[in-house]
Amino acid sequence: MLKLNKGGWMALIVLMVGGLNWGLIGLFDFNLVAVMFGDMTRLSRIIYSLVGLATLYTIFEGLLTYRIKWTKTHKPHPA
Repeated sequence: MLKLNKGGWMALIVLMVGGLNWGLIGLFDFNLVAVMFGDMTRLSRIIYSLVGLATLYTIFEGLLTYRIKWTKTHKPHPA
């Protein structure tokens, strides 16, 4: 099971919503966010921005986690 903090869970949920929307756009040319909130209204732009921020959060959190795990398992080479 995933061990995520609140920010991680929120980012995961927002990424799933964004991913589903992109899937609908790619497969059916149907933008659910635009249908629900209007085409590029303030609210739809906020939703798009949240998806982008969640993506950045997930990328950097993943890189940080990988780096911490890598440094714990790899010892420096003795001189």
